Amino acid sequence: MSDDLFALGEQIRTEVLGPDYVAASTANTDAFSEPMRAFAIKNLWGDIWARPGLDRRARSIVNLAILSSTNRAGELKIHIRAALNNGLTRDEIGEIFLQVALYSGIPAGSEATRIAKQTFAEIDASTR
Repeated sequence: MSDDLFALGEQIRTEVLGPDYVAASTANTDAFSEPMRAFAIKNLWGDIWARPGLDRRARSIVNLAILSSTNRAGELKIHIRAALNNGLTRDEIGEIFLQVALYSGIPAGSEATRIAKQTFAEIDASTR
């Protein structure tokens, strides 16, 4: 079962985050960080992201709200890209951050908006 969860997790992770991100993440893994990577792939990606209760688009919305509300800038940047891969538009992402600003505070919403703007610029620059 554990190997099945890992394989499924890697598949979902690659589909959501993209093969380039997954390859870079794997290349940056060492003996110290491997247990955390394996734990996340099995449990987060292989179990939770595979559950039928929410589709990937809905999971992305939840992630953007949580990560921006808890000031997790590095993960937020990753999941902004994932949200776009999962079908959210830039406008919808902006609306999520307005909601965050209302419920979690303007600094959280403003920082998330700044990170999204930077991420969008990086994506646009790489597609030229």
